[in-house]
Amino acid sequence: MTTFQPPRPWVASYAAGVPEDLTPVTGSLIDIVAASARDYPDAPALEFFGRETTYAQLQEAIDRAAAGLRDLGVRAGDPVAIVLPNCPQHIIAFYAVLRLGAIVVEHNPLYTPRELRKQFEDHGAKHAIVWSKVVSTIQEFPADLAVSTLISVDVTRAMPFLTRLALRLPIAKARESRAALTEKVRGTVSWDAVVASDPLPASHPAPQTDDLAIIQYTSGTTGSPKGAALTHRNLLSNAAQSQSWVPSIHRGDGCVVYAVLPMFHAYGLTLCLTFAMSMGARLVLFPKFDPDLVLDVVKKHPATFLPLVPPIADRLLSAAKEKGVSLEGIEVAISGAMALPHELVVPFEEATGGYLVEGYGLSECSPVLMANPVADNRVPGTVGLPLPGTECRVVDPENPTQDVPQGTAGELVVRGPQVFSGYYGKPEETEAAFVDGWYRTGDIVTIDEAGFVRIVDRIKELIITGGFNVAPTEVENALRQHPLVSDAAVVGLPSDHSGEEVVAAIVIDGGADVDVEAVREFARGILTPYKVPRRIFVVDELPKSLIGKVLRRQVKEQLIALTGAK
Repeated sequence: MTTFQPPRPWVASYAAGVPEDLTPVTGSLIDIVAASARDYPDAPALEFFGRETTYAQLQEAIDRAAAGLRDLGVRAGDPVAIVLPNCPQHIIAFYAVLRLGAIVVEHNPLYTPRELRKQFEDHGAKHAIVWSKVVSTIQEFPADLAVSTLISVDVTRAMPFLTRLALRLPIAKARESRAALTEKVRGTVSWDAVVASDPLPASHPAPQTDDLAIIQYTSGTTGSPKGAALTHRNLLSNAAQSQSWVPSIHRGDGCVVYAVLPMFHAYGLTLCLTFAMSMGARLVLFPKFDPDLVLDVVKKHPATFLPLVPPIADRLLSAAKEKGVSLEGIEVAISGAMALPHELVVPFEEATGGYLVEGYGLSECSPVLMANPVADNRVPGTVGLPLPGTECRVVDPENPTQDVPQGTAGELVVRGPQVFSGYYGKPEETEAAFVDGWYRTGDIVTIDEAGFVRIVDRIKELIITGGFNVAPTEVENALRQHPLVSDAAVVGLPSDHSGEEVVAAIVIDGGADVDVEAVREFARGILTPYKVPRRIFVVDELPKSLIGKVLRRQVKEQLIALTGAK
């Protein structure tokens, strides 16, 4: 393995107070809550529909749940599936599993039975902590996938008493709300029984820094699932890097973090589940993003730190204007997963008086690799600078040991304490993901002289037409400039003449009539001819992930089915 140390020009662009490097972490993730419980025992750790849990109460619940899981047969090294929305039980379960030295496997509770089954086939967990709404799906798994311990969670049990009472009222709206949140189950162990145990003794062995902590799936809803194997060191390091990036936010001291992103997703997991707990913050939990619920909390406890995605920022801003609620006091919002439009940044920052900055990461990197400075020197249109201790190079995708000239587009490769060591149970995929110890991100980027990184596109999503590379993002951005186009997705479809042809699916603003040839003509005024979509299809909506990212792979499948392309 090479020990080559590339230059790090980005360090000179760091905001005041951000260190160049961090001291290597020690201990494990369970120390995060333990330290906050020691330093702020009576401070609120969690808030859920107004009900608060202090750090001392959270630590005790984790110790009780860990003992209950041990009694049910969970041992160090066992994968334990968690299939839960954002709720207090999710956080308690997460840290209780880790306390035993077991491995957390996070799942999207809205996945279809087929999608969940594929992940269980991959990790083989025999213990599962599951939202009551998903229990029947797990119970219907084939015999070879059956779990030996199925723990059901009723999320309403963590709500305030009066809220629970309201859900039981014999009126249609209450019945509808109750049905969306919980379901009666049979043949499971109740979560309440698990946390009724006596606390796990302090003498019980704790996990080590380099033990496997989490299996985080990366493949989305189709294709073969790949679980990124993340250690305690990876996740502790990324929490520490995130902490160092915002020196203006102090540990404890009324810090408030909103969990509007799902915590089963790598982005929500690190910035809400680990970073927030390491800050001794009040973590306000939302089972799903609801602007009205968020605005209710903003009135009492504005977010010191708000991880989000552009659609959430946009909806929150619109709802605040509509309802006349001030967003003043939201200090730092960080956006990821998709490009952040500058036309959203300006009004959001005016409304909050704080910052909205863009970042970038991958599940394989715990996940945060870089972010714009929380300062006036951030650069719109870029994903910012590599975090302290993160090394980056830009290489030739066809010859990844060869760096490209500074400022030239190439594949981003990275090293750092947050970067995983491989995919769970997949040695061949792991080997293909690294070159000389550098992780290949699969993203085409440029890095300017000041160290700011600009994403050009994904290697796997680049369209090759007539020998030319076309970045879908560039074409989508051009199409969205048309006054009637509210959203666009661009993919490559097979072509006998050019290998692939550029094809777009567009959503029209307000359902107005549009001449697709006029849209093509508009794009021709912005793009070089080979980048202009050969065909454009108008659709009602684009398939998106739970955090609002357009799923180009599904768009491509739909267009292939529509056109009969092969």
